[in-house]
Amino acid sequence: MKIYTKTGDKGKTSLIGGKRVDKNDVRIECCGSVDELNAYIGLLNDELQNISLENILYEIQNNLFVIGSLLAADTTKTTKTFIPNLTDENILVLENEIDKMDAALPKMTHFILPGGHTIVSHAHITRTICRRAERLCVGLFNELNNENILLIVKYLNRLSDYLFVLARFIAKQLNVEEVKWIP
Repeated sequence: MKIYTKTGDKGKTSLIGGKRVDKNDVRIECCGSVDELNAYIGLLNDELQNISLENILYEIQNNLFVIGSLLAADTTKTTKTFIPNLTDENILVLENEIDKMDAALPKMTHFILPGGHTIVSHAHITRTICRRAERLCVGLFNELNNENILLIVKYLNRLSDYLFVLARFIAKQLNVEEVKWIP
């Protein structure tokens, strides 16, 4: 099987279930942002070889693939394709990880500017991509009013919080001073 099919050459793509939509459909925009987020988390994971995160970033990447599948599924049809579920437990894992890292960090006294170290900056870039994906998914939820999409929005909201705390945690692990915003 070839990697190219030429079926998208006119700006259309298929959802899981066969429905054809424009490649700039809000659902496809959501998928694209989640895919970009997944790639940046992979980059972050590659850069963090000296900081143990107990494979949580790999787990997050797997959850983002689940999210991508849910976003790409035609909600008006049932399909024979197995699509895994995202659960509240996935959100709880993020909350527990946030709490563990936060317990090791000094209390925030200022807003934090992205920067101080390349890896810290990559974590902040990843966080901003996550926020964009979340905003797009909010738009999709408003359009479809689908509970799976609402759970995706919750997960992405918590993931962006996780990535913010992770940026702070990385700075601490690398003994890098956080860049405080002082107006």
